[in-house]
Amino acid sequence: MNRMLWIAVSAFAFATSAGVAISQEKKTLAIVVKGLDNPFFTVLGDGCAKWNEENGASEYECVYTGPASSSDEAGEVQLVQELIAQGAAGVAISPSNAPAMAEMLRAQSPEMPIVTIDADLLPADRDLRSVYLGTDNYDMGARMAEHLKSIRPDGGMLCLQLGNVAAANINERAAGFRDTISAEKGLGRLNGEGGWTEIDGCPLYTNDDTNTAVQQFADVSGVNPDLNAFVLVGGWAQFDAETYAAACEQLKPRLESNELVIVAGDLLPPQVDALKAGCSHVQVGQRPFEIGHDAPDVLIRLINGETVEDPIHIELDECTQENADSCVQG
Repeated sequence: MNRMLWIAVSAFAFATSAGVAISQEKKTLAIVVKGLDNPFFTVLGDGCAKWNEENGASEYECVYTGPASSSDEAGEVQLVQELIAQGAAGVAISPSNAPAMAEMLRAQSPEMPIVTIDADLLPADRDLRSVYLGTDNYDMGARMAEHLKSIRPDGGMLCLQLGNVAAANINERAAGFRDTISAEKGLGRLNGEGGWTEIDGCPLYTNDDTNTAVQQFADVSGVNPDLNAFVLVGGWAQFDAETYAAACEQLKPRLESNELVIVAGDLLPPQVDALKAGCSHVQVGQRPFEIGHDAPDVLIRLINGETVEDPIHIELDECTQENADSCVQG
């Protein structure tokens, strides 16, 4: 996307974060994300904008929006409620707080199709949406664990960095990671299973805030010389490229010897740079652009009464220091 188009889309998204404006000229297909401050969702919004560019003659318009801050769970719920009240043709949601979003949807009983993207509702509430489009988050966590086991087969001490406590996608990744690294199902914190133990104070919760995430990474890695793995289940700390690089520099000897292994989610450009610089060993990446680009078509198919498979899983990209130059970014 060119810079002027990105500015236009971003300006509209931020303008609607305080209240939804439904187009009077076209039917609205809304994409509501957890927060406009997260660069992962900016890329997802680029996919929505690209769909508009490709479908200028359509009767539909893809509208990307969300609360200004990823910590504003209530704001996201309110945005979706407003879209329902104003008669959006369809809504695709990445719910930050899955139970709260489900409670509102159950009370509203919307007539338009509801799709979840990136993050799903809890299993008991999935009757409230038609389709989930996005990553198989359990599998994403499992692949992170498989890479870590291949680098450190004997285990060690680890810390998981998570996002919002009630975000279903992040919790699914954590479950996939723990089940795979331990070879046991349904564990909470690891205490020696599979050779791995989670250190005191972990898992960490960032609430999707980059500053919090990078500070947590620096603090935990700095004061725990026996830490053998730091797993960023989402890429939050790496979004602040300069601060993350400074924290990484202090750890370089441990990283180069695999005494400390960093496995992280996603493949935005600063994260690929971190991988190439030796500041992570593995990145398991989603495809947010593809999610944002595909969501309008899924909503239109549902509006037209077509049968749509559920779930629709988007492929993952697994990148290491060895294939970093050719690995898919996005």
